[in-house]
Amino acid sequence: MTKTEFVSSDSIRAAFSAAMSAMYRNEVPAYGTLMSLVAQVNEGVLAEDPGMKQRLAETDTLDRISEERHGAIRLGTAQELSTIRRVFAVMGMHPVGYYDLSTAGVPVHSTAFRPVGDTALKLNPFRIFTSLLRLDLVRDEQLRADAAEVLSKRKIFTDGALELLDKAEKQGGLDRDDASRFVEEVLQTFRWHDKAIVSAEMYRRLHDAHRLVADVVSFRGPHINHLTPRTLDIDEVQRRMPVEGISPKAIVEGPPTRQCPILLRQTSFKALEEAVAFEDGKGGWRSGSHTARFGEIEQRGVALTPKGRALYDRLLNETRERCRPAADGSNAAEYEAALADVFKAFPDDWNAIRKAGLGYFSYSLTPAGEKADRTGMDLETAIANGLVQFDPITYEDFLPVSAAGIFQSNLGDDATQEFVASPNQRMFERDLGASVLDEFAHYAAIMQASIDRCLGDGRLAAAAE
Repeated sequence: MTKTEFVSSDSIRAAFSAAMSAMYRNEVPAYGTLMSLVAQVNEGVLAEDPGMKQRLAETDTLDRISEERHGAIRLGTAQELSTIRRVFAVMGMHPVGYYDLSTAGVPVHSTAFRPVGDTALKLNPFRIFTSLLRLDLVRDEQLRADAAEVLSKRKIFTDGALELLDKAEKQGGLDRDDASRFVEEVLQTFRWHDKAIVSAEMYRRLHDAHRLVADVVSFRGPHINHLTPRTLDIDEVQRRMPVEGISPKAIVEGPPTRQCPILLRQTSFKALEEAVAFEDGKGGWRSGSHTARFGEIEQRGVALTPKGRALYDRLLNETRERCRPAADGSNAAEYEAALADVFKAFPDDWNAIRKAGLGYFSYSLTPAGEKADRTGMDLETAIANGLVQFDPITYEDFLPVSAAGIFQSNLGDDATQEFVASPNQRMFERDLGASVLDEFAHYAAIMQASIDRCLGDGRLAAAAE
């Protein structure tokens, strides 16, 4: 079999994304309601803003909006993490970024598996935020040992998935039948299981340490805990959710409402309380419940440069020093007012953001620019003369504080162990079996390549930093 007969990684990713969506819609019916709501809001935004619709179409990113979603899973061991990296590689998804959520009191560190090429993103931008449990942060030594023993015995991948994974790596791809089987076999890893692999007493001990620890350790596999569609107006989705019978979290995580969206804004509906059976130690089962899976929505803005991200982080910290959002939403209005006031310091105009070096932009020639002699012309002159135009590069990644805010609002704000910030990218990459891609370098390379296409050389890198 020749390589040309293999199904592309983009096609496998698209098939897996669709299968995951169908499975989750069946497991969490409110997800279907959410998808319908987001579609309605997006259609309304595009109808009211034909300019936005035209630019999305011209940059070949209009169709991806309806296909855009991300999922999230939480793994328990280094072996699970390294194997999932291999699985996602077959789908053309690569680890981008390192996220230390211990800084926000969540005992995991994470990466995002996603496509990185422009063509791959346009074909299907599906991504999975993947966290690895940090048992080393749990204070109770005996609990750490007991949890590690439980995790060492579970097997989250089917034999069929592992066989096809080995086959894909050995021959460099999968044919159509094998690709279809691969999607179905890997999907089993992400299914919900209503029977725990620990006793009710063990679950309580894990839960008392942190609800997320209980979620990772207590089950046969890393059930997908949310799938997140992308909206063009998250405030409108937030407003409409109660009308659809969905109760949203009190605040939208991330930056405030802006004319020029930056980074990532997220909201969610409350996690489900689902029936779970626990081993009773006598060969039977004991009824209980577990809260983990929830619905989430996101709105994506421009990717920020290190300078822009530093400003964002400073303003967010300043906001939270003024008013820290309560988990129960009791001070939501006060927090949102503080957020909007503090973020007045961040420019809300695309050209101002660009000129200040705060965001990444993709440059392209206008019709006039394609005909003009641009020899020796610098970037700003070309823009001023109407020869070059620019579009914000969409932020494809995540924000640790926002992710933690979503986790905490859904898992509860009980008095559990507080975790000291303990970033350890070297340990994470060792367990992953690979280095993660630096997101800033990646966005910078995309921007520089677009400048080079417009002006034919790399002389203008400094002008775009």
